[in-house]
Amino acid sequence: MIKQQTTQKLENITASFAAAKGLREKINFSVEVPPKNIDADFAVNAAMVIAKKIKTNPRVVAQELIDIISKEMPEIEKSEIAGAGFINLTLKNEVLYKELTKILNEKDNYASQPAKNKEKVMVEFVSANPTGPLHIGHGRGAAIGDSLAKVLKRLGYDVKKEYYLNDVGNQMLVLAESTQIRYQQLKGNDIPFPPDHYQGDYIKDIAARLIKEGKPESEINFKEEAVKDILKTIEDDLKDFAVTFDNWFSEGLIAAKKDKDGKTEVDKACEFLLSKDDAYVKDEALWLASAKFGDDKDRVLKRSDGRYTYLASDVAYHKNKFERGFTKLVNLWGADHHGYVARINASVQMLGFAQSALKVILYQLVSLVRGGQPVTMSTRTGEFITLKEVVDEVGKDACRFFFLLRAPDSQLDFDLELAKKQSSENPVFYVQYVNARCNSIFTESKKRADINLNPDLSLLKEKQERDLIKKLSAFGDTLALCEKTFSPHHFTQYLIELADNYHKFYEKCRVLSDDSALTSARLKLLEAVVIIIKNGLDILGVSSPEKM
Repeated sequence: MIKQQTTQKLENITASFAAAKGLREKINFSVEVPPKNIDADFAVNAAMVIAKKIKTNPRVVAQELIDIISKEMPEIEKSEIAGAGFINLTLKNEVLYKELTKILNEKDNYASQPAKNKEKVMVEFVSANPTGPLHIGHGRGAAIGDSLAKVLKRLGYDVKKEYYLNDVGNQMLVLAESTQIRYQQLKGNDIPFPPDHYQGDYIKDIAARLIKEGKPESEINFKEEAVKDILKTIEDDLKDFAVTFDNWFSEGLIAAKKDKDGKTEVDKACEFLLSKDDAYVKDEALWLASAKFGDDKDRVLKRSDGRYTYLASDVAYHKNKFERGFTKLVNLWGADHHGYVARINASVQMLGFAQSALKVILYQLVSLVRGGQPVTMSTRTGEFITLKEVVDEVGKDACRFFFLLRAPDSQLDFDLELAKKQSSENPVFYVQYVNARCNSIFTESKKRADINLNPDLSLLKEKQERDLIKKLSAFGDTLALCEKTFSPHHFTQYLIELADNYHKFYEKCRVLSDDSALTSARLKLLEAVVIIIKNGLDILGVSSPEKM
């Protein structure tokens, strides 16, 4: 939070300074944490940006800004010019003690924000077709979507999580046929199984259940029975992964359900686009005029034979989301959907909403590695690696943490052996161990009668103590970064760095010592560490064990 507050004050100072120099445009500059070899808390390049615009020496501009900062920002202990015109700022220790106290007082609510008026956000993710178990790619999408929703909730947004069920269309016919053929095979009929149908053993399991129940084949709705079993498996696997949804939305509600006039929501969405000249008829087909909104060509909504495309259902689905009052839509899709983004962006604008009302996050594949060798997968042959298999092998905590180690647009190598290690090599173990170690110290401290529960925090003067407090205070900055980038992966890196700071502190600063006043202050510092570690791991969907 300190960085955000400092940046805001510097933006105000810089804006006034630039205006006095005759500059009307906004000055875009950065406030960064400098490299470890620089003895400062923040490095600011505002002077260099302004100097370039007014064609003068940046060090001269830097000194002018420092003169203003020294008057208007009493929380700054030291301001120095570095290099070509950077301004290095060092905070007063009192600022850090105040932030530490805030963490201790606010606990789980630290850096959270009050509800934002009318900011209703839907995060739609996973949305795997109900044709088989979830694979590890779906797991990565689940981890990203669930943690992003947690970030946005902490920042005051009214967030709902939704799973969109593609339960109509040709894939459902193939699923029904796959189940019926397996049913007939188990009944002793010698029927070949088509290679383009669903091959997994889970289809045989569904067929075996139907045979066991004894219902005549003529009375079985193979599609409904298969979807029911597969959805139950998906829900159970997600529950074991600590992911739940506020709503499961069936495509059938918009593509099959009709109103009193006999129209579906897909019908009405297409009629709406036609009325605005954003759709047109050509060659007996209905086309979306998406090229005028940035797509590389127009797209078919309704084929010449009268069948709607998937795009038509998706347009109606997004229209439905807005009609439910959501002002921001976040979609998480696999990277193989990259070609679909432009047409959905176009449709949102055609529906009368700003392009910024939709954010599509594309996430890359997950590659599993065991013993240095890749673990291959195939989603159509029945040999794909399921999310359940990985969770069963390495545990939910490691699975969620590893899925969030990289930005969504980066391919992820998941080392199964590393994820199971009980050592500092394993990043999730490394972070969780900090919480367990702190709790062990708390247990030991309870044997003492000289602990002050309201200690003097100004006794925390060592560099390692100062660095640890600064890193703790960066929790809110990390939340803001996740919001800005729509990616929660920043929290894995933040927590690893926080663990680094903790271990450096622990090596240098003895917590339980003969100095009861210093011991009391350091115990309070560890209390703040536990608060932030728990808050961060909660965002990632990872537990905080007190013993390891």
